[in-house]
Order: sequence, then C-alpha cells, then structure tokens
Amino acid sequence: MSIPLVRHRYGAAAKTAAEAELQRQGIPASVLKENNLSFDASGHETIVPATVALIMTVLAALQLTGNHWGQTLSWIFQPLVLVGNVLIIYSNLTAAKSVQAAFARKGDPMLARIDATALLKAAESGFPRWVMPILQNIRHAVVMGGSILILILILIALVVA
Repeated sequence: MSIPLVRHRYGAAAKTAAEAELQRQGIPASVLKENNLSFDASGHETIVPATVALIMTVLAALQLTGNHWGQTLSWIFQPLVLVGNVLIIYSNLTAAKSVQAAFARKGDPMLARIDATALLKAAESGFPRWVMPILQNIRHAVVMGGSILILILILIALVVA
C-alpha cells in the first residue's frame, strides 16, 4: 500500500510538474485528463494494491488459524502476486515507450509530438527523491521476497507434515 499512499500525497505535485512540461513542449495540459493520465492514487492505482493486501491478510489469517484453505489458496495466489509484480516492474521500465506508443496510436499529431520521456521525468520530479527508485525497489523486494518466503514456508510445512 506504500505506492498508493505516496501517490495520494504527492500526485498533485507530479501532475503540476507534468503539466508544466507539456506547456514547455507547446502542448495543452488538458491532454493528461483527456487521455486518462494521472499521477495520483485514483482508480486501479489504489484498488489493486488494496485488494491484494486484503487477500494476503485473509490468507495469512487462514494459515495462522491452521485452516487448510490457507495453504491451498496461497499456492494459487502467491505465484500470481509474483507474476503481477514482474509485470509492474516491466511496466515501470517501459513506461515512456508505452506512453509514446499509446499517443501515436491515437493518430493525433499533437499527441505524437509529446516527448513522453521528458513528461514522465517531469512527473517523477513531483515526488520526493526517496520514492523512485528507493521506495519502489523496497516495495518490489518485500512483495517478491515475501511471496517466495511464503511459498518456501508452505513447502516446508507440507514436507514436515
């Protein structure tokens, strides 16, 4: 839940920085809203992590109470968390390219002129320096490491039992 909290706190500053970059490029700032680009914690940026956190809490409670469904559902869910996190990392690494391609697909010459790399770099400057990459990498390490640890502990429990 760390990234949605940070986006909620600093998203407005990121939006302001992105809008300033668009104006520097001679593009109306309204293209952000028109193309559903946001830097806050609205929509899936909060719903997905909150849902994952809720499911992980339920699975932990099931496991701690000795309910066999905890292990079974964790075997299903934890690999999905790992794959989801890999997709998030890939998305972060290819964000500028993806935004540029999405703008190009729209067929709007104004959107095609946008330097997506500069736009995203400007938006990133609206967040404190510790967010990217420090908090982001810590988050990935905790999610991936935690998921792997859970799977290992379940495997050990199965072998011991």
